[in-house]
Amino acid sequence: MKYILVTGGVISGIGKGIIASSVGTILKSQPVHVTAIKIDPYINIDAGTFSPYEHGEVFVLDDGGEVDLDLGNYERFLDIRLTKDNNLTTGKIYQSVINKERRGDYLGKTVQVVPHITDAIQEWVIRQARVPVDDDDVEPQVCVIELGGTVGDIESMPFIEAFRQFQFKVKRENFCNIHVSLVPQPSATGEQKTKPTQNSVRELRGLGLSPDLVSQAVKEKISMFCHVEPEQVICVHVSSIYRVPLLLEDQGVVGYFCRRLNLPIETRPRKMLAKWKEMSDRSDRLLEHYSYASVIKALEHSALAISHKLEVKYVDSADLEAGTLQEEPVKYHEAWQKLCSADGILVPGGFGVRGTEGKIQAISWARKQKKPFLGVCLGMQLAVCEFARNMLDWKDANSTEFDPETKYPVVIDMPEHNPGQMGGTMRLGKRRTIFKTKNSILRKLYGDVDYVEERHRHRFEVNPELKQHFEEKGFHFVGQDVEGERMEVIELDDHLYFVGVQYHPEFTSRPIKPSPPYLGLLLAAAGRLPGHLQEGCWLSPRYGLMFSERPDSSHPVSSRDFS
Repeated sequence: MKYILVTGGVISGIGKGIIASSVGTILKSQPVHVTAIKIDPYINIDAGTFSPYEHGEVFVLDDGGEVDLDLGNYERFLDIRLTKDNNLTTGKIYQSVINKERRGDYLGKTVQVVPHITDAIQEWVIRQARVPVDDDDVEPQVCVIELGGTVGDIESMPFIEAFRQFQFKVKRENFCNIHVSLVPQPSATGEQKTKPTQNSVRELRGLGLSPDLVSQAVKEKISMFCHVEPEQVICVHVSSIYRVPLLLEDQGVVGYFCRRLNLPIETRPRKMLAKWKEMSDRSDRLLEHYSYASVIKALEHSALAISHKLEVKYVDSADLEAGTLQEEPVKYHEAWQKLCSADGILVPGGFGVRGTEGKIQAISWARKQKKPFLGVCLGMQLAVCEFARNMLDWKDANSTEFDPETKYPVVIDMPEHNPGQMGGTMRLGKRRTIFKTKNSILRKLYGDVDYVEERHRHRFEVNPELKQHFEEKGFHFVGQDVEGERMEVIELDDHLYFVGVQYHPEFTSRPIKPSPPYLGLLLAAAGRLPGHLQEGCWLSPRYGLMFSERPDSSHPVSSRDFS
């Protein structure tokens, strides 16, 4: 097993996750079996209780693990399936050590950071690095480990010490360190400053780790002052994150790893990187770059697949409500102008009552105006509420999350949900959805399969007792769970694309294998869905997007808006 540790210096959020993902991508293209581990020094057990405003989106894995969004980057770039144990936190380590101490595993010894915590970290990494993450179930050959935070943080000190010991345990030829740093360029002088990186590398070396690669600019100066060869300094300044693997490969990183880690690979043309370059070229032409939220990534992947420019318009759903019309009419009309000018409507997952009435208004507009619509998790639940109110004449219809006393509880709390505990009480992870009819748009987009397995994260679901009332009016629950008790996919008669899913398909979207529900939304918005389905151009979960049509004069590349 070969281990590549990625550390960061100067500031947090420097791009360690993208470097780690990109290194894994170019190694996998050789091909080498690659896995990834993310270490977060915070004391939380997992990311499940994080506010998305403070820490970013919570990413959900197949086994229900609620983890840092960096694991989403690993899965998307490497096309692998990770587990919750691929995300290691201070809380998990201390919890495991304390549990051992309570069982008497340490035979009465004083339990200390060194050696007990540091040993536990090393044991966790060695154990998890060998868990297969590819569909072929082959044990990985390389494990890329990202250490969150910045070198020098007090929280990360036990992990730095653990890897100082680890490099000797696994031997030098099986371990190397990439240090990602920042070169600030003050506007007053326009000169790139290397001193912060010099200090960061000096501190890392003082803690017992010597970087093998330093990722940043100004090669000669960094090489001189940080005690590394010029070839070990990698410059990363790119137009998009999809360019990073190509840039690393161009600068000889693969050859360096072959020599440094004695990897049994040959330097030769690689089909995977060729496809990646094609996708990256389209990214430069077609995408504006937003935050790292998985929903935006899924839209980007689908836009790239159909060679259309993606323009996302964010609409605060509260601005669509009558209260805003009374208090801030300009904001109200601007929000509605954005919505009405869009080619497609997406209502994603969420929580809390704020803005839900505005979301229902947007869904109603999409349904009546025949605009392509996709509702994810809460978005699907609110589509059920909207239809119940306006087509079944159940004016009080609502989710019990927002109105516990509603006369028509069309969305209800799951029986197994424990409201007294915050973490790990939702329906989480990969679950099977059975298609109940062959005449389903989403089924065709998935490749005309009998079932799909997608990831869930929710506490509320559609009330199955009211199902018949909806289907009599053409509102169909075309996908259900294995027992037929949970409503997973909705579709509407006489509408080009009105789809809702209880699961979160964005978690399994990949740059060269876009998510079928998101792909369907963009195809419908671009006016290409009927032809796509008629010609049998669907997304195969195994083989990716198979085009029998190409953008040409009959399919002009254009700009499309999605709200």
